[in-house]
Amino acid sequence: MPLYHKLGNFPDKRHTQFTKPDGSFYYEQLFGTEGFHGHASLSYHLHRPTQVKEILTSYSVEPKIAIAKNIQSLLLKGFELRPQEDFLQSRKAMLVNSDCIIGLAAPQKSLTEYFYKNADADEMLFIHRGQGKLRTMLGNLRFKAGDYLIIPRGIIYQIELDTPDNRLFYVESTAPFYTPKRYKNESGQHLEHAPFCERDFILPTELETHDQKGDFVIKIKKQGMLHELLYATHPFDVVGWDGYNYPYGLSIHNFEPITGRVHQPPPVHQTFETANFVVCSFVPRLYDYHPKAIAAPYNHSNIDSDEVLYYVDGDFMSRNNIEQGHITLHPKGIPHGPAPGAMERSIGQTQTQELAVMVDTFKPLMVTQEAMNLEDGQYYKSWVE
Repeated sequence: MPLYHKLGNFPDKRHTQFTKPDGSFYYEQLFGTEGFHGHASLSYHLHRPTQVKEILTSYSVEPKIAIAKNIQSLLLKGFELRPQEDFLQSRKAMLVNSDCIIGLAAPQKSLTEYFYKNADADEMLFIHRGQGKLRTMLGNLRFKAGDYLIIPRGIIYQIELDTPDNRLFYVESTAPFYTPKRYKNESGQHLEHAPFCERDFILPTELETHDQKGDFVIKIKKQGMLHELLYATHPFDVVGWDGYNYPYGLSIHNFEPITGRVHQPPPVHQTFETANFVVCSFVPRLYDYHPKAIAAPYNHSNIDSDEVLYYVDGDFMSRNNIEQGHITLHPKGIPHGPAPGAMERSIGQTQTQELAVMVDTFKPLMVTQEAMNLEDGQYYKSWVE
């Protein structure tokens, strides 16, 4: 996160003594990435953040792969995913490779009975339906439908959901999420041509500080396993922190579209990037305004990436028979483009109300059994006239 932020109290100089009113010490923790080179924050705890009392259980949460080497375009009917009460159990991996896990979730209850940490991957949660509060060791933030939540690996968190009707699209990434480099200057400030800026970010506030000892269950995901650990103190015992590595949000509704006289390529919609894939936001916008413009996208070959589209709302003008919650996969190796008739009916149109999230991965995606349970079986034939 290229924006300095701070909450609570901390000493004037890092790595120096910081004492409580009774003269005892607070405990400093470096929360950093890429060894000691990447983005980092320094947090100060009431208790040592290292007190593991017991490892309770460990079990595999590896996705079950149905198709390891896929060439077929797929359509997944995401809203047919059955809701589940538990937040983690509701998360179902759909498409995976060694760089990321792309999935859906329909949790009915808040994640409050335990704490969760992903030790392997940064997480991007896109809130399709629902609202609530993300509670973390570095502060809390409110979220609502249309928000992206970026949760760096290692963050301990809980989620409070306001209603039982929740739909999430998520991506777990082995590389950190950043906003695109071309949107920023040398010092990291967003430039004037960027489709969003720093004031659009939803930053953590309301730092919770719990001075509690006892038995606190933290579920930690690491190397495809979920480990349940018992900690001796409450994970949210931070009295203050500062730095660049923390959870934050961004609303898709604050993404300002870039348009032109002729059809613009997908990179103008880019919202986040990692070393291994990009995330784009398709939002309501004016269509191209050349007198002979074709608003629908041109046919294009997927040579270097698999393309995943998650459909959120609106008219989805380039496709036929697409509904909210659908996911399409266009694998590398075969060209794709607008559905038959979509190009012709787009001519003369002046605007679109579509809302969608796209993930383009540079490595091929494997298809899970959970995905095949939602697959329509006919989508790959939808371009046949």
